[in-house]
This record gives sequence, C-alpha cells and structure tokens, in this order.
Amino acid sequence: MRRLTLGVSVLAVMLAPVVGTSALAQAATPAEAASAGQFISTLSDNAFAVLKETSSKPAIKAKFRNMLKENFAVDDAGARLIRRYRNQITPAQLAAYQAVLPDYVVNIYADRLINYSNADVKIIRTQPHGSTGGVDVFTKIGVAGKAPFDIIWYVEKSPAGKWLVGNVTVSGVNLSLTQEADFSAIISKQGFDGLVALMKASNARSA
Repeated sequence: MRRLTLGVSVLAVMLAPVVGTSALAQAATPAEAASAGQFISTLSDNAFAVLKETSSKPAIKAKFRNMLKENFAVDDAGARLIRRYRNQITPAQLAAYQAVLPDYVVNIYADRLINYSNADVKIIRTQPHGSTGGVDVFTKIGVAGKAPFDIIWYVEKSPAGKWLVGNVTVSGVNLSLTQEADFSAIISKQGFDGLVALMKASNARSA
C-alpha cells in the first residue's frame, strides 16, 4: 500500500509536538501498541488521499490543515518548546504565542507535505515508550529516486483517549529538541516578542 510520509526536508524544520504524560501513566499494552501503529497507518493513508485529490491547491491545503489539527498535539508542543522561558514571560505574551502556534505548526507541514504525495510508509514495528503510556511506531520511508530512511513516531493518547503524534525522530535526530533549540536561539536574539512576530509573519505567508 502506498502511503504519505513526512519527508526529511519537512521534518528537519518542523515543530515536533510532544504530548504531556501523566505521573500515573503505565506502559502501553500490546493491544495499545498495535492500535498506535494502526493510527499512524491510517493517518498516512488519509493524508495521501487528500494530497492526491484534484481540487485546487488552496482547497487541498485547507483540508490538510484540518487533518493535522485533529491529529497532532499542538498545545503540548508549544508548552515544551518554550518551557525554559515559561516563568519569564507575561500572561499576555503567552496568550499571543498560543494564538499563533496552531497555524504555525499546521502551515509548516501543509506547505511542504504537498510535495510528498508519492511517498511510501511501511510500518516496521511498535513498542511501548517506557512507562509513559505512549508508543514508538517505527517506520521505513520510501521516496522514488531517493534512499529509504527511518522515522520513529512517538504517539500518546490525549485525555480524551485519542491517539496524537507527540514527537518525531528522523534518522536518529529528535526533532522536538532541535526545534526547541531553534526557538531559544531566536528568543536570545530577538526576545520572546520577536519569536511571536516571526511566527505571525510565517502564518501570513502561508495563508
């Protein structure tokens, strides 16, 4: 079965969400691990179907944005990426950041994923992610004319019991940590308001 992938060039610049865990979480059961693998498989299939539609590019991107918002842990991503600055910013700054975060995350994916409609995702295996309750889904990505590469998807259930993508590791690179470092570099040079301004500008370009 042919499925869509988040290509390396997409993921290398992508905000990789991280779902918060509960102190009472337990290791995922074999049934839950299998369910998490099916979630990634279904998400890939659905994304592939959207990007193969013959609608206009804006219509396809709009539909794809909605899909991403439903399946990625955007709010937890935002909290993780600015965790070292959380006690240094005002409530107004936090609110401004949270307001631009969802579109920022979704637009980065949508602007680039449209170029990967012919990729193939193969589920290799799944395993519990320690005692977090989450699951690592190991996949092999194939793109025509390029060498295959590995992506590990960390997925965890939301409080409502829905699986969400929490983090992505591409060929051994933890993208959540990479993006956190990028945000910190921007904040150190331009301040927190500068980070929000850059995110707003990015959203405007992708609108």
